[in-house]
Amino acid sequence: MEVAAPSPSPHDTHAQPHLGLFRLTWPIFLELLLFMMMGTADTLMLSGVSDDAVSAVGVVNQYVFICILIMEVIGNGAAIVVAQYLGARRTEEAARIAALSITLNLGLGLAVSAGLLLFGDRILGGMNLQGPVLAHARTYLHVVGGFLFLQALINVFASLIRTYGFTKESMFVSLGMNVLHVAGNAVLIFGHLGLPALGVAGAAVSTVVSRAVALGVFVWVLYRVMPVRMVLRDYVTLSKDYVRKILKVGLPSAFEQLTYQACQTVFLYYVTFLGPVALASRQYAHSISQYVFLGSLAIGMGTAIVVGRLVGAHRADEAYRRALQSLKWGLALTVGVDVAVILVRERLVSLFTDNGDILRVTSQVIVLGLLLETGRAFNLVLINALRAAGDATFTVYMGILSMVCMSLPLGYYLVFKLDLGLGGVWLAVAADEWVRGITMWLRWRSRAWEQQSLVAPSEPVAPPATALGA
Repeated sequence: MEVAAPSPSPHDTHAQPHLGLFRLTWPIFLELLLFMMMGTADTLMLSGVSDDAVSAVGVVNQYVFICILIMEVIGNGAAIVVAQYLGARRTEEAARIAALSITLNLGLGLAVSAGLLLFGDRILGGMNLQGPVLAHARTYLHVVGGFLFLQALINVFASLIRTYGFTKESMFVSLGMNVLHVAGNAVLIFGHLGLPALGVAGAAVSTVVSRAVALGVFVWVLYRVMPVRMVLRDYVTLSKDYVRKILKVGLPSAFEQLTYQACQTVFLYYVTFLGPVALASRQYAHSISQYVFLGSLAIGMGTAIVVGRLVGAHRADEAYRRALQSLKWGLALTVGVDVAVILVRERLVSLFTDNGDILRVTSQVIVLGLLLETGRAFNLVLINALRAAGDATFTVYMGILSMVCMSLPLGYYLVFKLDLGLGGVWLAVAADEWVRGITMWLRWRSRAWEQQSLVAPSEPVAPPATALGA
């Protein structure tokens, strides 16, 4: 069964697509898969420069990723608010919210870029980097960090395009951006077509140029797919009500992601005490596991679009059923892929290394991944559904209790007291995923999220708000 988008008003210039889960999900899946594969290609190309170059870019990207999570506060919140307003057939207000979110994200992105330029050297100094690694890291951070506001805008434009139901269009733009980036790397890193070999600086320039080109295309696509287009006034007007709704969802979502990443950093710290074999095994296992949960992640993102529309249209019963159907698909896909990976695990790991100890440890935790990934499927689908319904705060509180208060101490006990090594980390993370997963399932079944809708049935249309700075 598919969810039809609101019927276009007489002023609409474009009809909205039908929002079937499969139609939404497969482009998201391919976009995420492409993103992962391009990251792998990026690392391989930089390895042709030196191991120091790879290490430097890896360190910088850790900070860049955290900054991107911060900048997603606005984009994630706006996507859900816009989805609910579209479901309520209030396309004019959806356009206003979209324009406001673009302005807010631009301001946030410029602030983050300025912060990286001003304090980047101090940040890198705290990582105890030296010699060529420090030099490469400074070069990469100054170029990529200084233009990180481009990624802030890409995030919000891509989220809005997917929210309007045009996930395939977003996928094609992302495909073009990544192809351009890899081609730029080949030319600028190694000095082809008569250009000088710039090494790490070339990779940074390629990143910025590909993002700038993609941003221009994303802007054009969004204006093409919107039934009611944004006007200049929408960008420079401020509605406290709209901002409050965006932040109500966006802030908890970003905080939850930052909490998760912080906990993973602590687990990485645990692993450093286990030696180089465990550290390498963790990296290889993570590289493989991201392809296992990719399907559930795509289904979760597609489900958020559908649930947001249905909640905005006050079709809670249908939203309730659709999320549970998505969960079944996510679990089935995860189990199928994970079992296949387990069956060929030694062959997969041997693609990365021929070290017998690393192969053995990585293969062991891949088997434990079946326990971890099935729990993760619950969270990737149901947390996205709860956020789309406006119930984002609950997921944060549960994340703090499970990840920080339960999983981290449990991991320490399993790793250092029971001497389970890297397997102890996997079991601790699996325990967190299952505790949160079951809790999210109970929360969804309780239907408490029905009281969190961002669009009230009798809510009046908000008038144009005061100008920014007025």
